[in-house]
Order: sequence, then structure tokens, then C-alpha cells
Amino acid sequence: MSDRKDKHPALRPPTAVLTRGFDPSLSVGSARPAVFRSSTYVFSSPEAAERAFAVMSGREQRAENETVDLIYSRFNHPNAEILEDQIVPLEKGAQAAAVFNSGMAAIMTSILTVAQPGQQIVYTVPLYGGTQHFIHEFLEPFGIRGTPVPAGDGDALDEAIRSTGNLAVVFIETPANPTMTMTDIRRAAVAAAGRGDGNRALVMVDNTILGPTFQHPLDLGADLSLYSATKYLSGFSDMIGGVAIAADGELIRRIRGRRGLFGNILQPDECWMLDGRLPTVALRMNRASKNAQRIAEQLAGRKEIRKVYYPTLFDDAEQIRIRTAQCDFPGALFSVDLYGGKPAAFDFLRHLKIARNAVSLGGVETLACHPKTTTHSSVSQQELELAGVTDGLVRISVGIEDWRDLLADFEQALAAIPAEAGVGQLRSGS
Repeated sequence: MSDRKDKHPALRPPTAVLTRGFDPSLSVGSARPAVFRSSTYVFSSPEAAERAFAVMSGREQRAENETVDLIYSRFNHPNAEILEDQIVPLEKGAQAAAVFNSGMAAIMTSILTVAQPGQQIVYTVPLYGGTQHFIHEFLEPFGIRGTPVPAGDGDALDEAIRSTGNLAVVFIETPANPTMTMTDIRRAAVAAAGRGDGNRALVMVDNTILGPTFQHPLDLGADLSLYSATKYLSGFSDMIGGVAIAADGELIRRIRGRRGLFGNILQPDECWMLDGRLPTVALRMNRASKNAQRIAEQLAGRKEIRKVYYPTLFDDAEQIRIRTAQCDFPGALFSVDLYGGKPAAFDFLRHLKIARNAVSLGGVETLACHPKTTTHSSVSQQELELAGVTDGLVRISVGIEDWRDLLADFEQALAAIPAEAGVGQLRSGS
């Protein structure tokens, strides 16, 4: 089982991610981890088998530095253990992690570990469409009610946390997808800890867009940092994965127990692929962030664009304060709201030559999509309006290409939008 203590606790993250949690002697001296595809594992003794099942089921606790035999790959396997150990140093304040076969699996399993029928969730909007769909289409019929709060509205979030009865989870996505609106993580954690009913709601943060390089929720008081590892952690748009990381090893132990029941652990080959990419996460994210900032700031003010949504272009004082307090860099995602609505957005996407019209984000290549008809198409009109997801909004995930080539691509696609669409939109006053 994982959660082994770091032999070199003083090492900085870029070093620890290459040295922690892997013993070459267990891989025939291989300098990097091998792939272990076995479905079942041979016990060292009947007593070891008994102990392994007792620990896996939660009936007994693993002692510090105790090595417990593996059982079956639905519960855990060597590549998951290595990945879970080596990803921990990337997240400030983390002690343990659990890996999943998708980001949605990480979100679903984490919420269902702590929330029971009759309890409630407070969540910020906009939210990734899949998460919102999960809340409305599964949790609410299951008896777990969700209450939406606009991202960035600290007073409304405080009030919702204070007044919502039997609250189990405060779920925050910050920056919000796709409007980049930021929510104050520390303030939410303080509000959750200050509830007077004795039940401390867990604060879960979808940290996919800025973490683990630019934003550190656990350091700000959150209980759980969640990722679609498909995005920046992997970075090449060729695998699906999810991660839950916590400062409390016991919370991760509980989540792993639920994961074993659901059978949604990340498979050995994907664990091996993802583990090999962890040392380059910061390198890729820094390059993409610099590209995005240059492009977003150059596009701001163009006549085809009503607004560019990007952290360095915030004009709201509170948003600027949150960005300064909790983000190291602005990240590689921005959105543009085009005059002309959906027709203009579609024309823009249609004329892109380098950027690719695809959902997802965080890859080394630049992607662009129309959230209202794709990633957020299952969200109700009321919540779309509350979240500010408009007909003209296009989300852009900037990759590591030369930023000048990307800027030229966006400019020629904007120029290809028929002038009548923008003029008509301006005359309508919308």
C-alpha cells in the first residue's frame, strides 16, 4: 500500500517527484518504473493475506512504514502506488493521493465518499458541465441536493455555507470553467470550518486549470484538490485520468476504499505514462501560460471581441485581490466573448488553422471550443445565464507552440467573421 514516508523530506518538488516512492531494486534495477499488468498478486504468507484484506477493508489501520501485500488490481497495483507517491510533492501541503480512470471518477468517488442521502452540497457556477450534470442527474435523485452560488461572490458563498442545513461538501472550481472567474478558497475554508452545527463540510477544489503549478488549494485550507489528469498533468491529449490529493491521509484512505468498490482505479499503463510526465508539468504549464498571457492581452480591445476573460485582464477589484492572493501565474486558459453570438463564434472556430476545434484543455497543442453547445450543453439556461456562459463565448486552451503563430491564427480567424454579424449585434444593444 502507498503513503510511504518520503526518505528525503527536505527535497524540493522538482527533485522529489523524480526520487520519491520508487525503489529500483523492486524493478530488476530499472532506473525508471516498469509496467506491472498483473490482475492479482501472490501473498507472502496466509497471515500477510489476512492483514492485507483487513487494511484494505478499513477494519484495521496500516502502521507507519508498514509494507502491506498487494491483493488485486481493482484495489491497488504497483504503478498506482508509485504514481500516488510521486505526485504528492507537486501539491503543496499534500500527504496522500488517489488515482482514477477519469477526472469525473475522481470527483464522483470523492463526493460519494463523504456525502450521504439527505445531505447537501454547495457549489460554485460556472462549473465543468460534467460535474454539474452529475449533481443534477445523479446526486439530486439520489437524495443529495445541490445549491449553486455564482463564482467569485464571497458573500453569497459565505451565506450558503452558513445557512445550508446538513452540508457535506463545498465544491469550488476556480478559476471557473469557462469564464475564469475566481473564488476565494481560503475564505470558503474559513466559512466551512466556522459552521455552528458541529458538522464541518469538506471543501473540495477542482484545481485542474491552474494546479498544481500555479494554485495550491490545500495550502489555502481546502480538504481535497481534484484533477482531471487528462489535462495539464498528462499534457498530450492521449490518455484519460483523474487524481484526488489531500493533506489528510485518512481521507484518501476512505476515498480509496470507495474506489475499490466502484472499480475506477487508473490502469497500470496509464499510471506509468502519467508518472513519466510529472517532472515536466511545471515546464509545460509555464510555457503555455506565458503564451496565453501574451495572446490574451494582444486580443483585448479588438473590435470583434466584447470581452477577453483572463486573470491579468480582470477589472474587478475583488477578482484582482483573489488572483494576487492565491495564484502564482495566470495560466494557459482564456475565453473570448464575440460580438455576433453563436454565428460569430462558429465562424471563428471554422477559420482556425493552427488551433484545433476540440473540447478538453491542457495539452501541448492549442484547442478551442464553444462551451454553450459542447462542454456546457447539458447545463440549464438559468444556470448558464447565472454563470455568464453566452452564445458568443469561445474557450481557448493555449499550448506550447510559438505564441506569434497562434496570435496570427486567431487574428485571421477573427478577421474572417462577417462584419454584418458584429454590426447587427452592436445595433441590437446585446
